[in-house]
Amino acid sequence: MERLSRAQARRIALAAQGFCDPPHAAATMRTFERTLGRVGVLQVDSVNVLQRAHYLPLYSRMGDYDVALLHRAAERAPRRVVEYWAHAQALMPVDLWPVMQHRMHSFRERMGKWNTAAGRPALVAQVLAELAVRGPSTARDLDDGAPRDRGHWGWNWSEARQALDHLAIVGDVAVAGRNRQFEVLYDLPERVLPPDVLARPVPDRAEATRELIRRAAGSLGVGTIGCLRDYYRMSVADTRRAVAELVEEGELAPVQVEGWAKPAFVHRDAARPRAVRARALLSPFDPVCWERARTEALYDFHYRIEIYTPAAQRRFGYYVLPFLLGDDLVGRVDLKADRAAGVLRVQAAHAEHRAPAETAEELVEELARLAAWLRLDDIVVARRGDLSDALAAAVRIRADHR
Repeated sequence: MERLSRAQARRIALAAQGFCDPPHAAATMRTFERTLGRVGVLQVDSVNVLQRAHYLPLYSRMGDYDVALLHRAAERAPRRVVEYWAHAQALMPVDLWPVMQHRMHSFRERMGKWNTAAGRPALVAQVLAELAVRGPSTARDLDDGAPRDRGHWGWNWSEARQALDHLAIVGDVAVAGRNRQFEVLYDLPERVLPPDVLARPVPDRAEATRELIRRAAGSLGVGTIGCLRDYYRMSVADTRRAVAELVEEGELAPVQVEGWAKPAFVHRDAARPRAVRARALLSPFDPVCWERARTEALYDFHYRIEIYTPAAQRRFGYYVLPFLLGDDLVGRVDLKADRAAGVLRVQAAHAEHRAPAETAEELVEELARLAAWLRLDDIVVARRGDLSDALAAAVRIRADHR
């Protein structure tokens, strides 16, 4: 069995995620499709203290881009992505819709476990019929913004939402986009998905699982059964079977990674760069760090999101982004976009024990790039964390040289 050092595994993983791709002068739909092909899915999350989660992995790899590019891919024909429960709630390539049919079927068989509306077929049928007439709608649209009288449609906003969530998880409706309030717009699949996608044959569960594990392996480069399972939230048993079949077919190869107790698997097409010269801030929902055990095993970086932790108990901050420099995670910053003041606020900055001497200077350049993308004029560093003083000094020096 081949043995990989931890550094080799990191480089393989980062190359698979697109951090070795040559930058485009300006991000285009081609840039977007290349990046989506690397990451596979973009997790969706409503927190907007800095920027919503699904925009950030694209920025980390593509640099300054117009977010209208993602809106075009997700909301205008021909759609490139559609929102579904792929990792968690996530934007996925539209060609995964047939592959996800086995998941939709499984949710349908487990009616009631996910959604109380599933046990009320008359309500679900009413909501679906209303949606068919109205076109793209939120739950609030269907309810005209307030609970209706029981003598009318017979549902209120929360019931409409439950019915729509059920219809979406089983594939009877699709997500057509989101409005300015970030509410989901639902519509019939035939009005959302490209016709050629809906016409494709639906693979059986075994074929679908192999395809998802194949894609996970391509996005990860190298990973354990646990890593591969988590990417598209597969069962362990299904993952084991698919991995065994892909190993037998030669698409995956078992490897032993330094410091990993469990065997790993490398994709046969995985690039093996001798060096990675990345510099990026990563969303808490970036595929590089969303599986916390993998992040610790690869980078010796213990990471937990503390959004739901009481403020007094937070160790690093509310919305903390890991800082990738070269092929390592060398620090973390708690960031907030103060749009009213036009300021990117660094509310805390911490360095890892192995962070190189130039970490503060490199981080300032990355923060300046992020601020420009967010159309913020200044960077303000609070004195919290062992990197904050050096970072504040680097900000001042940079400002003096502008």
